[in-house]
Amino acid sequence: MRILGLTGSIAMGKSFAASVFDGFGVPVFDADATVHRLLGPGGRAVAAVAALFPGVTEDGGGIDRVRLGRRVFDDRPALRRLESVLHPLVRDCERRFLERCARAGVPLAVLDVPLLLETGGDRRTDRVAVVACHPLLQEQRALRRPGMTAERLAAIRAAQMPEAEKRRRAHYVIPTGQGKGTTVAIIRRIVLEMRRVPPGVWPHRWFLNAKEGSRPHAA
Repeated sequence: MRILGLTGSIAMGKSFAASVFDGFGVPVFDADATVHRLLGPGGRAVAAVAALFPGVTEDGGGIDRVRLGRRVFDDRPALRRLESVLHPLVRDCERRFLERCARAGVPLAVLDVPLLLETGGDRRTDRVAVVACHPLLQEQRALRRPGMTAERLAAIRAAQMPEAEKRRRAHYVIPTGQGKGTTVAIIRRIVLEMRRVPPGVWPHRWFLNAKEGSRPHAA
């Protein structure tokens, strides 16, 4: 089984790209959705996060992500404490996903991880695909999101790896903003190429790199 890491900066179109892989029958692990479940009512991370950050729980028993975000966004030590709780749990969910894929005999699995390169997650993949678009289009998309401001977007961009560095480290670049047909065609080609890549990460190198843990996030 081959593992493709899928990543990209905010509002680059990664969710659409992930849906296209899924449409081609490639199973996708969504790290963001996993964090939502871990922080939702009954989630495995709720108790630990609530203990670290009192006052961030919702009436339903989950974590208020907006309130939590305000507590950690400009506080690097707080962010690292949060990551020390979330990263091992997300990694465990990732392992279970890959084990299910391996048992099913799928030739290719995708790990959709926003900070894949920033946290050293590329060591757990055979190849990396970066989703990208023009910065002006990225800004337009981002500013349409609830609660997003130009100042917050600038801070998020500053915390993420520079786009040129992401492209340099990627095996594939998936453009968005040039028409959905173009994006779909490129992803189709990537799927075909990946199925010819000799598998090398799963399972031994994945477990080795997962045990070493992610590099601290620079933000």
